[in-house]
Amino acid sequence: MVKVKFLLLFLCFSHYLEAAEETLLGFWFARDSIIEIKYCGDFICGEIVHIIVEDGEDPKKILDENNPDDDLKSRALIGINIITGFKKELVLKSELKGGKIYDPRFGKTYKAKLKLLDNGNIKVEGCILFICDGEEWQPLLVTTNEDGTRDAIFKNDPNEVQ
Repeated sequence: MVKVKFLLLFLCFSHYLEAAEETLLGFWFARDSIIEIKYCGDFICGEIVHIIVEDGEDPKKILDENNPDDDLKSRALIGINIITGFKKELVLKSELKGGKIYDPRFGKTYKAKLKLLDNGNIKVEGCILFICDGEEWQPLLVTTNEDGTRDAIFKNDPNEVQ
């Protein structure tokens, strides 16, 4: 059973909550983590803010063990930036090219494309030469509680993912 301490309402599949914003900024549910896309200086970055883990496992102890740099293999994945090279003035475009994305599952960095889709999700692709592969990330509506914990719900119906 998946345990998500970070989220209380995360598994509640709700109907469409609000219209998708025309920006890539915000919180996104990826395959096994939550990424916050935000400004980092003059660039857009994507920070891993939570990892989905099994019961009893501490997401803060998941390490970047597949990183090719031996000095980085012992760092925690939570808090690392996986998106680099996209200038912040591009954030209002529906498709970004020219940046890079780091995939900690394989310890590899790829040329990246980010595309805001009509359903409010973003298509995130990593490319080697002309071969690209990727996945859709779903937008989350995240609120911070008085005690510093966060709750999140899907901005759109996850059953609409294609």
